[in-house]
Amino acid sequence: MSAQLAFLAFFGAAALWFAVVVFRTHSMVRSALALLFSQTAVGAMFLVMQAEFLGVLQIMMMATEMSVMAIFMVMFMMDPGGLGAMEMTHQKKRSLWAGGLALIAALGVSWLGNWGPVATQLALPARQTELLGIELLGRSMLIFESAGLTILTAMIAATMVAITPLEDEPKKERHHGH
Repeated sequence: MSAQLAFLAFFGAAALWFAVVVFRTHSMVRSALALLFSQTAVGAMFLVMQAEFLGVLQIMMMATEMSVMAIFMVMFMMDPGGLGAMEMTHQKKRSLWAGGLALIAALGVSWLGNWGPVATQLALPARQTELLGIELLGRSMLIFESAGLTILTAMIAATMVAITPLEDEPKKERHHGH
């Protein structure tokens, strides 16, 4: 077994382990950190597979996203540290059924799908990054820009909804000691 395959298996197992931890913890912040570690392990898998651009992009994107998510949770949640009893899953039976069906569908697609012949020659990593850049800056640019703008708008809207304007608070008379 090559070192590359060993690292790929290690980071794959780490990604799965931390994905399970996301749902096993009683803290939203710890859950966000577990998700960060899981997605960072996926980024490390990209790096091991010599897809450097995708690996670095995955790690940077998840670090930023999970940091923002953890900050918002600390600001707006009643018990972000999970010190009180807190259930992290909702509608357990439905979610287990939905997850099980999704797993069966994903495995069916991966095992039964016609993936074509195995590539015997691959472009060098620099060429792969160049081709990905052409794809992202070409026909997919509008999709990515729209998604980014939508996410930013949702973050601003969530903040605006969560903050109580100062004008709506009851005005208190100020008593000056004269």
